[in-house]
Amino acid sequence: MANLFESQLLGGTVPLKNRIVMPPMTRTRTSEGELPTDGDIPNGMMATYYGQRAGAGLIISEVNDVDQSSHGYARIPGIHSEAQMRGWRLVTDEVHRRGGTMFMQLWHVGRLAHSSILPHGQAPVGVTAERAEGSEVFAHGPDGRLRFMPVETPRPLSTDEVSAMVDTFAKAAANARKVGFDGVELHAANGYLIEQFMNSVLNTRTDRYGGSMDNRTRFLMDIVDAVVAEFGPGRVGVRLSPFGKYGSMPADPLVEDTFLYVVEQLGRRGVAYIHLLYELLPEGNMETGVFKPRYLDHALLAKARALFPGAFIWCGGFNDRARAQDALDTGLVDLIAFGRPYIANPDLVERLKNGWPLAVADRSAYYTRNGEVGYTDFPTYRSVTLDAAAS
Repeated sequence: MANLFESQLLGGTVPLKNRIVMPPMTRTRTSEGELPTDGDIPNGMMATYYGQRAGAGLIISEVNDVDQSSHGYARIPGIHSEAQMRGWRLVTDEVHRRGGTMFMQLWHVGRLAHSSILPHGQAPVGVTAERAEGSEVFAHGPDGRLRFMPVETPRPLSTDEVSAMVDTFAKAAANARKVGFDGVELHAANGYLIEQFMNSVLNTRTDRYGGSMDNRTRFLMDIVDAVVAEFGPGRVGVRLSPFGKYGSMPADPLVEDTFLYVVEQLGRRGVAYIHLLYELLPEGNMETGVFKPRYLDHALLAKARALFPGAFIWCGGFNDRARAQDALDTGLVDLIAFGRPYIANPDLVERLKNGWPLAVADRSAYYTRNGEVGYTDFPTYRSVTLDAAAS
């Protein structure tokens, strides 16, 4: 059986020094650009944060807007402006200097957005005009202050706009490659735009992006083809959350069939890994939502395993070595993602390997706008013990 601390060649191309993944975690620490078109910009503090955690086999960055229309949450970075590219270069240089490997996660939020943070106050866009009732995003209230706001009614994308969005993702991937990322992950989960297309209940389109299984998944597959062409096989991952309800996604009677079809198609396209995760409960938001593990049935995962030659990343509330190793021992997954433990434990791999206790971050530090506090100020276990010995 695979060992949590052994190396792996991801996608036959990218060497990983262990099987521990730091998954995407939005931390709202970006800087403001000088121009409206700059977007929210990565900075030196973010470079320090990711560099501190370069012991992970794979770091997947917080999610990035592929263009201005995909900006669903304030203080989320992007990869569509020169300023953002310069900021991300600081990050990749630091992670690589420390021997790490890093992919960038890309998204378009679709209908999960608010006009107050979109260009010229435009409406969100979506697969249809159906609003995500009950969902909230981090945007500007009537007084201009940032807070969680109900999403607004989207404008359906035209057929030509959907096709153009494929090129937008390809351009974002090209930008990620130029600034030193080792690969990209496409966010096709949690009720964002790509998953909006795949859901057979929400997607009521009658063009070539709606209706049949081929049509509903066409948007994702076209993006994958374009991004693989840009980065090469073995350097593209896809995040999926089958059965997820986040983003007010309706229950889909075809979800299992769609999942297995997507897995098979991704395997034919040179995708390096599929990232499976648990979800935020639908009534929650990033700051107040309740996290609960949500795992795929092992029988379904076994079917997916038989269809996909790449790796599976399992993300689901892992917070200790034993549970992670048990998951690997099933033979159904290849890499384990530790989310929240990475916030307070920059040296997480070392702590897990040596059986050292894990620090726990106060949840109030997750999404603050207080700079380094609760972000880059968590010490390593070795530094704490050395300080204790010196005193």
